[in-house]
Amino acid sequence: MPDSDTGAPPRVVLVTATALAVALAVAVAVFALTKGSETPSAGPLPLVPVPAPTAGSPACKTLLGAVPTELTSNGKQLPVRALAEPAPPATVAWGDVDPLVLRCGLDRPPELTPTAALRLVNGVQWLQVPGEGASTWYVVDREVYSALTVPDSAGTGPLQQISDTVAAKLPARPLRFS
Repeated sequence: MPDSDTGAPPRVVLVTATALAVALAVAVAVFALTKGSETPSAGPLPLVPVPAPTAGSPACKTLLGAVPTELTSNGKQLPVRALAEPAPPATVAWGDVDPLVLRCGLDRPPELTPTAALRLVNGVQWLQVPGEGASTWYVVDREVYSALTVPDSAGTGPLQQISDTVAAKLPARPLRFS
């Protein structure tokens, strides 16, 4: 039934139609933004610096000098990606969309306690610290602490490949909790 004698549709119909139009516009905008984020980035990857007091150590130089130029993630080859300047020291990244980042020479992760759950991957002990959309895996049984940040969309291949490199280049050490 019309709101007035003018024959206009009821107010509830107008409000519903407007809400649907706005919802459709928002859905199209979200789709366009997320679809655009799937295209590879052409430029260097900007990274924020994190404390890495032993980034200049011989162990970090050895490790970073031996990392693969490509990692395999879910069947895709991820090439090494250039880092934007100023690049954090002792850091390397792979892939364009959802890159993986390896940092060496970090402080001991505060989550590393005598009761922390560790995972042994190809002879290397890792501590997983889950985050939003990615997990950071810390190498905890070597001379230097290193961390591999892996997006949740990645498979286990990168962790296995980096484990192989760590195991081959850095000798195991007892865990340190202080």
